[in-house]
Amino acid sequence: MITEVLTVAAEAGESDHNPIIPLWQEVVLGLIAFSILCFVLMKFVFPMMEKTFAARVDAIEGGIKRAEAAQAEANQLLEQYKAQLAEARTEAARIRDEARADAEGIRQDILAKAREESDRIIGAGQEQLAAQRESIVRELRSEVGSLAVDLASKIVGESLADEARSRGTVERFINELGPAGSAGGRR
Repeated sequence: MITEVLTVAAEAGESDHNPIIPLWQEVVLGLIAFSILCFVLMKFVFPMMEKTFAARVDAIEGGIKRAEAAQAEANQLLEQYKAQLAEARTEAARIRDEARADAEGIRQDILAKAREESDRIIGAGQEQLAAQRESIVRELRSEVGSLAVDLASKIVGESLADEARSRGTVERFINELGPAGSAGGRR
């Protein structure tokens, strides 16, 4: 029965009403609902969205400022690092130059000591050679004297046994020959 009533009412309402134009009750109800929706959006939703957008803008701008500050600090640290590196290189070059100078000084000291030692050894060798030469000359004089006395004894036929006399004769003979013999021997 209800369905019959609704069908009859629908048939009666359909004949008078234009389907393109809405009913005035629907328009009023739509306006009220739209007004309530706009009020709720403007009162609660849009301020929250504004706060969210402001927070995002602050976060982005703050992030950019923090990034710029971090970049400036990084650049400052880079400049400090470069300055320290240049200072370290300068210090290393100075130390290297000092080490070279010290090495050259040590080298010169060692060479001077080696020259002194060489001169000392050469001097000692020359002194030793002079002493050996003196010794050899003395031995040769005594040997030559003995041989001369023996030879003279054989030639003369008599013994020159008197030691003091024979030695004096030999010494005199060698001394007479000494300057002439040593000059002739050195030529």
